[in-house]
Amino acid sequence: MSSHADTTTAIPLVDLRAAHAEVAAEIQAGFDGVIASTAFIKGEAAEAFERDYAAFTGVAHCVGVANGTDAIELALRAAEVPAGAEVIMPANTFVATAEAAVRAGARPAFADVDPDHLLLDPHALEAALSQETGAVVPVHLFGQIAPMAAIAHVAAQRGAVIIEDAAQAHGATQNGGPAGSFGLLAGVSFYPGKNLGAYGDAGAVLTRSAEHARRVRLLGDHGSERRYEHLIIGFNSRLDAFQAVVLRARLRKLAAGNQARRQAASRYSELLADLPEVSLPVTAPGNEHVWHLYVIRVPRRDHVLRCLQDEGIQAGIHYPVPVHLQPAFRHLGYGPGDFPVAEAAAGQLLSLPLYPQITEEQQVRVVGAVRRALG
Repeated sequence: MSSHADTTTAIPLVDLRAAHAEVAAEIQAGFDGVIASTAFIKGEAAEAFERDYAAFTGVAHCVGVANGTDAIELALRAAEVPAGAEVIMPANTFVATAEAAVRAGARPAFADVDPDHLLLDPHALEAALSQETGAVVPVHLFGQIAPMAAIAHVAAQRGAVIIEDAAQAHGATQNGGPAGSFGLLAGVSFYPGKNLGAYGDAGAVLTRSAEHARRVRLLGDHGSERRYEHLIIGFNSRLDAFQAVVLRARLRKLAAGNQARRQAASRYSELLADLPEVSLPVTAPGNEHVWHLYVIRVPRRDHVLRCLQDEGIQAGIHYPVPVHLQPAFRHLGYGPGDFPVAEAAAGQLLSLPLYPQITEEQQVRVVGAVRRALG
């Protein structure tokens, strides 16, 4: 390979075309079946996916919904978190986690993360607890599970329910327990770029509780179990059959895809090991990481990102501004310096291209570009 990277072929952050090619025929057959049945909303396709995903995760109940944001909102509502209660979450999550709390009638509250894994810090969580705390939403960021035993111990001090944000952790485990099995309920996103992605918006709620699963279904289907009979006030958040077909086909590839991601992450760590300016991601003890994202920390991050983009490498930033500093949440009264670990990381984080089909040659090219950018 020459000293200057070949920029003729872009390297995407996520290669959705390659993922589709592996399941295209199966998905087309499924679409044909849905069209023949005309069962476009919920129906057998959605029920089949719910059964398959529950079996895959080892969590008894899976309820398909319209998207991951709705999943967290529905979980908070099903848990009956009181109106106006605080819902504590890490400051470095996607905005949807906080939006869901607001939409459920609660108030987002934030806590800092640990510097090694950027997961909710149990000590910071304990400091954030108040008489108003009704729920804790740990976020399983980048593909690994937050420290759930310690978080559960802290949450119990206030009797706060735990709702997992498992949007980035399809197939991840901690000490053998699957993502989605640690809290009362968990929200999952199937946004297209996720390890298990739909061809549009889709999500699910996981729970071990049959009663909470029933309540999620009621809430997400206009409060109705029988047509035109509405037991409670709900709204419309249902998994459509086409997305269920996609998800069911891609679910069969998920375990192998996660293993390929682990191998690619390991290769990145080897290729980057001699660059002292690069902080590599760390897997917490007991975690089986599924590498939704491979996130390094670098100095002069924006410069490095521009250099990669100039070489046709579609790196990303997850996330450039912590939620507590977003204009939409200014009314909560937080400011710069409140969560120093999350804020410092936000200026350094760089997500490198990672997907099951990435080649060693592509990864070598990515790391070469990082090396030149830091040079």
